[in-house]
Amino acid sequence: MDRYALTQAIEDAMDDKGLTYKEVADGVGMSPVFVTAALLGQMALPEEAAAKAADMLGIPEAKKGLAKIPSRGSLGMDVPTDPLIYRLYEIVQVYGTTFKKLIEEEFGDGIMSAIDYDMEISRKPDPNGDRVQIVMSGKFLKFKKY
Repeated sequence: MDRYALTQAIEDAMDDKGLTYKEVADGVGMSPVFVTAALLGQMALPEEAAAKAADMLGIPEAKKGLAKIPSRGSLGMDVPTDPLIYRLYEIVQVYGTTFKKLIEEEFGDGIMSAIDYDMEISRKPDPNGDRVQIVMSGKFLKFKKY
């Protein structure tokens, strides 16, 4: 089963079983962000977690695909068109240079890792309408001088 077909099968199984991404993550004992990324084809689950997820979903053939190293960042478009994803893209377009300058002032010449990386998404109650809170934390990696 190719990755696109596997993602569709996973989404269909979740709908049929009434499962949420958080429930699947709880079932495999890993972060909801990481498991969701894996179910959507952007991360590889450890074999044991892939087996648990495949079992929860009722898709035995998903075990192999969920443990396979994916081609990451493959949205299939240059500029995302989904409104929520586009807004995140827009934040980087508007504030990306600000992130870069402030990180460089604090840490020096380098990057924030997207490999040694954590992310949490939560709801923050607000009287003017609940807010989405995204907290990202990545290891700082200095550029090597040689």
